[in-house]
Amino acid sequence: MKLIELAKELNISAEAIKQFIQDFDLELGVCMSTNFEIKEDFEKFARENVDFLRKYEKDLDQNKTLEQIAETINQPKEKVEKAIQDTTPNIFDNGFFRSSISSYGIDNKLGGNYQFVYDYFGYKTSLQQRDFIGYRDLFFYISSVLEPFLNKQQIKDWGINKPAGIILYGPPGSGKIFWANKIAEIIGYHFKEVKKHYLGTSFVNGNQTNFNDFLLSIMKEEKVLLFMDDFDDIMMERSPENNVTSYNLETQEIILHYIGKFEKEDVLMVGSANSISEIDEEVLAPGRFDVLIPVFPPNASERSEIILYGMTKGLEKDSLLYKILKNNKADKVPFWRDSASKMKTFSNTMLMDFTQSLKKRIKNLYQRTRNENLIIDQNLLNGALRDAAGKLTEEYLGQVERFLNDAIINNFDDFQYRIKALRAELETFKIVEEPARAIGFQHNGENDGGEDKG
Repeated sequence: MKLIELAKELNISAEAIKQFIQDFDLELGVCMSTNFEIKEDFEKFARENVDFLRKYEKDLDQNKTLEQIAETINQPKEKVEKAIQDTTPNIFDNGFFRSSISSYGIDNKLGGNYQFVYDYFGYKTSLQQRDFIGYRDLFFYISSVLEPFLNKQQIKDWGINKPAGIILYGPPGSGKIFWANKIAEIIGYHFKEVKKHYLGTSFVNGNQTNFNDFLLSIMKEEKVLLFMDDFDDIMMERSPENNVTSYNLETQEIILHYIGKFEKEDVLMVGSANSISEIDEEVLAPGRFDVLIPVFPPNASERSEIILYGMTKGLEKDSLLYKILKNNKADKVPFWRDSASKMKTFSNTMLMDFTQSLKKRIKNLYQRTRNENLIIDQNLLNGALRDAAGKLTEEYLGQVERFLNDAIINNFDDFQYRIKALRAELETFKIVEEPARAIGFQHNGENDGGEDKG
């Protein structure tokens, strides 16, 4: 059963169910599949607790004061105010909170008793088996953008057409190509990357071909998602400051010529950009690449889970590394929270660099000591963290800054919490002269496993 079908049967909006999953921090894989097929446990919960879900939706739809929220959930006003500040909602001039703020979601964050919710989800999907970690808000935002692909009534009832072009923007290493693949999976399109040699003119089997020919051939295929990297460079606006090559100008003209035909031909083009500030306005015009999706670096909670995923991926239960992790309780998320809290603004790529470095350091220490009970101490962790922080350059931090400015202009209402959290992390680098020093690790006197000598 699809989410939209369950929502209709229970007379609860699909949007309220999505918000409920986020407020109660439920794993997406336990609730539904990528194509919105509802899992058995979640369907059982929804049917048996339909009264609570309707009460939740009614509260979600109401504008309410701080006092009304505190009264609804029987929590002290001061604690409610602190929880609300942490979730950064908009506040109307009259003191009411936007309807997207749930009293029950706040109560859950304050330790309210919602065991009846979690009783239905008695197992945890292992990190290795999840489609992705965290990012529920981004997944549901993307799903709303893709609704015309999934629900033809959107076009019939509301005249909302399928987008022809989408831009995924975010700092390097944030996972834009991952989300492009996820979009293709959600809408059932074939993922095809536009390789650099497809642009311009080339020879294939002795025959001359060009990007125009390539696009024409794609439009003859069934349901294709075309992914183009470096979209902000290729589609850059012409100006005295920007030196746009004739090569890229030709590509721009070809894409803009054909994009009006993409929807009819079941083609979706997804561009990957570090920033959208310098993309030509004609490219961003309605009916072209008018859907902008920000891809944030992971927040502190997601960093902990991604690290654990990276450390345990592909490990057998009887492997040496898994035994060492288990002995240190490093096979659980809490072990990694302190390290994750120090990885401010780290990209997904940097997190994987950290796990690879730490694995090598643990291996080197084991080879010297032959001790399965070795301790993963701060020296080991700090050494790996220094290695991963090598990519945390001024240039990268500048790209995060530009990304934040883009997100504030284009997606602030949708991602207020992430924007505020990332802004706070970025600010920590501005109080020191050298960005890398914000991590504050000591080099002297460490014995962290070092490099492999043998």
